[in-house]
Amino acid sequence: MDKDYAGQEVMANPYVAQADRFASSLRHLADTFLKMEEAREQFTREETWDMFEQVTDKVCAVCKNREGCLKKDKEEVYELVYEILCTVEEYGSGLNVETKRKLQKRCILAPRFLRETLGVFGEAKKMLAWNNKMVQNREGCAIQLDAFAQMIRHATRELDASIFTDTPMEKRIKAHMKKEGVRMLSSVFFVNAKGRYEIHLTVRPEKGVCMTTRAMARILSQCIKRRMVPAKEERPVLAQEYCTVVFVEGPGYYTLQGVARIGKGCEKISGDSFLMTELPGGQEAAILSDGMGAGEAAGRESSMVVEMLEELLTAGFPRQTALEMMNTALVMGREEVFFSTLDMCVFDLYTGVCEFVKAGAATSFVRRADQVEHIYSESLPLGVIQKQKVEEESMQLSSGDLVVMVTDGVLDALPAGEQEYLLDLILKGSVLENPKELAHYILEKVLELSSGEPVDDMTVLVAGIWDLC
Repeated sequence: MDKDYAGQEVMANPYVAQADRFASSLRHLADTFLKMEEAREQFTREETWDMFEQVTDKVCAVCKNREGCLKKDKEEVYELVYEILCTVEEYGSGLNVETKRKLQKRCILAPRFLRETLGVFGEAKKMLAWNNKMVQNREGCAIQLDAFAQMIRHATRELDASIFTDTPMEKRIKAHMKKEGVRMLSSVFFVNAKGRYEIHLTVRPEKGVCMTTRAMARILSQCIKRRMVPAKEERPVLAQEYCTVVFVEGPGYYTLQGVARIGKGCEKISGDSFLMTELPGGQEAAILSDGMGAGEAAGRESSMVVEMLEELLTAGFPRQTALEMMNTALVMGREEVFFSTLDMCVFDLYTGVCEFVKAGAATSFVRRADQVEHIYSESLPLGVIQKQKVEEESMQLSSGDLVVMVTDGVLDALPAGEQEYLLDLILKGSVLENPKELAHYILEKVLELSSGEPVDDMTVLVAGIWDLC
C-alpha cells in the first residue's frame, strides 16, 4: 500500500466475487458466439454440389440424355455448372460466348438448364447473404456482451479498491464539524486510481446554525490537508434533517469552448454535430462528429453519435467500452452503411493532460504559445466495420493552450495540398484567446480563402485550458 494511505484499512466489497462470476459468464457466452459459423463469401463444394443436384432433379428428370449426362459424364457436367456459377458470380447473368457454346453443345435443354441454374444460384446467394447478416449480428451481440462484462469488472474493481476507512481522520473531521455546529452521523471515504479523494458525510446542523456546503468544504480541507469542494449539483446549504453531502478534490484547471459553423450552400441545417460536456473524475470533453453526406439526414446520424457517446461516458462507462458498444449499435441491423466521424478531446482538469480520440476525423490543431501542433487520424469512421479501432493520443497542455477541431468541410474548402499550412497561418496570425471568437475568426478566414459558398457542412470547435489559480 502507498505510504500516503498508511494506517488506513481498505474494505473489500463482498459482492465483487459475484460480479466477477457474472462477467465471466458473459465473456464465455461472447466467446461461444464468436466460435460459431463465420461469414463466408463463397460456397463450399458441398453446397455447390447440392445446387447441381437441385438443377438436375428439375431439368433432367425426363431428358432422354439423362443416363449419359448424370452417370457416365456426371463430373464433366458438374464442372460445367461450376463454370457457369463462377461466370455469373463475376459478370452477372449474361454468359460469355465460350460458356454458352459449351452448354449448348453439352445439353439439349440448354435454355431451361441455364434458367434453373440461375434461379437456384440466386436463392442460394440470398440464403448466404442472410446467414452472413446473422453472423454479423451475432458478432455484434458478442462484442456488446464482452463490453458489458468489461464494464462490470471495471466498476466492481474500481469500487472495491476505492473504499477505505481511516478512524483518526474520521474522528478529526467529526471534532472539527462539531466545533462549527454540525453533527456528523457517518462518513465514507473513497480514493480513485489516481489517488484523489471523494468523501461522503451524513450531517445536519445544530439548531440555529446555517452552514453552507462551501464552508463545510473549507473545514474538511483543513482536516485532511487536501483542497476539497462540493460535488457538482450538490446542495448549497445544509437542511435541518440529516443529509449526505459529497465532497471531491478540487481541480487545478478549467476550460472554455466556442463553436462556429455553417451548412452546405449556407443552409441553416448542418450534418455536423458537436457537444461539450462534463465527465466523471474531473474531466471535460469536446466532441465533434460529421455525418455521411450533408444536411438533415447526416445531422441525424452525427447527432445520434454524440448523444449516445455522451450518455455512455457520463454514466461512467470506460471510454473504449463506450466506443465499442456505440460502433456495434451503428453497424448492427442496417442494410446500408451509414457512417459518422468522431473527433473527441478529453481534458483532465487535475493534470492538464488532453486525450485525443479520433475515428475518421479531420486533422486537429493545438495552438501553443510558440507553435502549432497537429493531431492526425487514419482510421475509418464509426459504423463502417464491426471491429473498429480508434486512434488515441495524449498531450500535456499548458495554461492558455487552445485545441482546434474541424470537420473535413473546413479543410476541403482550402486549396489541395495547402490545407494544414494555411490553417497554421490563420492560427499563428491571430492573437485571439477567446475560444468562441477564435472559432468564428477561423471560419471567416477559410470562407474568404475558398472564394465561394460552402460545398460541404463546415464546423470549427475551439477549446482552451487555463490554470484556476
